[in-house]
Amino acid sequence: MNNKLPKTVGGWGAIRYSLKMAQRAGGLWPMLKALASKNNCKSCALGMGGQKGGMRDEKGHFPAVCNKSFMAQASDMQGAIPKDFFGRFDVPTLSKWTPRELELSGRLTQPLLCEPGDTHYQAITWSEAIDQVVNKLQSISADRSFFYASGRSSNEAGFLLQLFARMFGTNNINNCSYYCHQASGVGLNQSIGTSTATIDLEDLDHADLVFLIGANPASNHPRFMRTLMDVRRRGGQVIVINPARERGLENFSVPSDIRSLLFGSEIASLYLQPHIGGDIPLFKAIAKSLLVDKGCLDQNFIANHTRNFAEVEKDIKAESWETLESASGISREEIEKTARIYSRSKNTVFVWAMGITHHTFGVDNVQAIVNLALMRGMVGKKHAGLLPLRGHSNVQGIGSMGFTPQLKKAVLDNLESKFPVSLPTKPGLDTLGCVEAANNGEFDFAWNLGGNLYGSNPDSRFAQTALAKIGFSLFLNTTLNQGHFLGRGQTSLILPVVARDEEPEPTTQESMFSYIRLSSGGLQRYSGPRSEVKIIAEIAQRVQENSPLPWKSLSETGNIREVIAAIVPGFEPLQNIDQTGEEFHLAKRILHTPQFPLPDGKASFKVCSIPAVRRNKKSEENSFILMTIRSEGQFNTVVYEPDDRYRGVNSRNVVLMNEADIKKMGSNDGDLVTIKNDTGVMIGQKLQAYPIKPGNIMMYYPESNVLVPRQFDPQSKTPSFKSIEVFLEKQL
Repeated sequence: MNNKLPKTVGGWGAIRYSLKMAQRAGGLWPMLKALASKNNCKSCALGMGGQKGGMRDEKGHFPAVCNKSFMAQASDMQGAIPKDFFGRFDVPTLSKWTPRELELSGRLTQPLLCEPGDTHYQAITWSEAIDQVVNKLQSISADRSFFYASGRSSNEAGFLLQLFARMFGTNNINNCSYYCHQASGVGLNQSIGTSTATIDLEDLDHADLVFLIGANPASNHPRFMRTLMDVRRRGGQVIVINPARERGLENFSVPSDIRSLLFGSEIASLYLQPHIGGDIPLFKAIAKSLLVDKGCLDQNFIANHTRNFAEVEKDIKAESWETLESASGISREEIEKTARIYSRSKNTVFVWAMGITHHTFGVDNVQAIVNLALMRGMVGKKHAGLLPLRGHSNVQGIGSMGFTPQLKKAVLDNLESKFPVSLPTKPGLDTLGCVEAANNGEFDFAWNLGGNLYGSNPDSRFAQTALAKIGFSLFLNTTLNQGHFLGRGQTSLILPVVARDEEPEPTTQESMFSYIRLSSGGLQRYSGPRSEVKIIAEIAQRVQENSPLPWKSLSETGNIREVIAAIVPGFEPLQNIDQTGEEFHLAKRILHTPQFPLPDGKASFKVCSIPAVRRNKKSEENSFILMTIRSEGQFNTVVYEPDDRYRGVNSRNVVLMNEADIKKMGSNDGDLVTIKNDTGVMIGQKLQAYPIKPGNIMMYYPESNVLVPRQFDPQSKTPSFKSIEVFLEKQL
């Protein structure tokens, strides 16, 4: 098993891959020139670029770039889809193509229409395309529409579209965060009064302990690995909590650091492998250890700046060690060792990703982390705090812009005060709620602002059926994805849009550190695509000809920023950002003092029950708990490469499984299996031995979404892409 895994990841392999992406984009110089432009990175929400210059973070560190940046940029720099492409390939054929095949087909450059009975998408003019959208919107009731946004669009486009949707008359407005970090937002907001990270990037320079929980930044946020390397180099510790031993979290070669590049860098100082879904009992066990000697607790902080500690303390003390060890899969010895390390830390940062949020108990997972932080006063101070590792580069900004089923009261009041309008107040449907409603035949229109709603959904077969019942599906994208074929409505229209560095006017984005960057835009690579803002404004102006909103003037991003600055608290500096070039942290997001934005100013401890995860039932042979994962060669639903170099995997049709479990099944590494549950079936999946906790397995997203049930966290509405019961059968 181990001989398949590299000794270290990143490093020269990442460099070679980046050069490969540059070649795909037309050469290294054009790629570097594009990355060096004053535009925000198109990959993850760590953020780089903007007015400090390309490949720089908010501290000015250079080079702040990774292979994910190269992937995203290469996609935008690839050639256009050939003119005869859609004549050669019909919809049934393209429906069978993989995400990678569709992504690499080229850039979209012309509007494409597929009507009922059509076997092919047909190119139409922009005038015809806009007419199609306007006519449809004018013919339907607003409550029979919904609007969905990915995290790749700008603040300006997100704000403008949600404003149009509300003026149109619906709050069925949601975004991709409902399928990733919504549980973080809900959990944090309830516990500490803010839904975002409590730290800035500089705080990490002073942390002496980082808990990395349910995250694999080596594959998904590579630039964060430099931060973890720096923590270890200055004598700090990194405690990794992950059901699988990911090589990149053990040893990673940071390409921008010569020493690390040549010799690798040890990342994890302690590596804990709980069961999938075993995080809450683990966190409660760590807390139970801390309570043995309360001298390590910040009693003053607890007394003056928190509430409900006594209730949580009672709950934790009532849990038996036997239960906590069994449910978590971690021994008391390891737990107490973890607690000792934490008790000695002066500045701890808790970092997590979708290994925490992708459960029916995702909010509880987050709040159990917050409880640990509050016990030692590691929130509301410099150099310590909470950091959800978010995905898309502007997913946090899209939420800040109000692309949600319900506007914050302050934003709603400001809008109705600035403009003579009365907006709908009934909360709209979340993302999965919209798909469920679509299956019931409740929607005549869906607007997809980027992304791949179909590919992001649990229960792929259901999603295809549901989305096909929508009367008219509008997609704004730069490249093709499976949603255009498997997630299309009765009538589907694809509008090609410019990439961020092709925008005719500056746009802004928000990082996971609540840092607002200004992207300058640039020259279009192709003549066909249009700016998202221009498209939205033109449609809004025609649909709402007598609107009190100046839609025509809102086709200019500077005018949109003026409105945002007047409407959205904290965004006041946005008004003049294109003149000043001064990027900024949003006020009151970073918590460096224990003043929590809750009614009493105090953070709240939350009782978190141990979830009942069904695993390894004696009555069922070959029963396992599945979690879906991403590979090094993909970003969310976009698959750039079929292999996963960091895991030693050369196919996406694999089941990553403990070697002992493979033998227990009477199988061998490389054998084919059928994996199934009540939701779906996958045939011909290859077993591959991997150092994951016994009783647990991993498979790649989005392919394995066919096995993901439509179960969700009742508080955040986030589907459970983890903790999924499945059964394996050997194929003869």
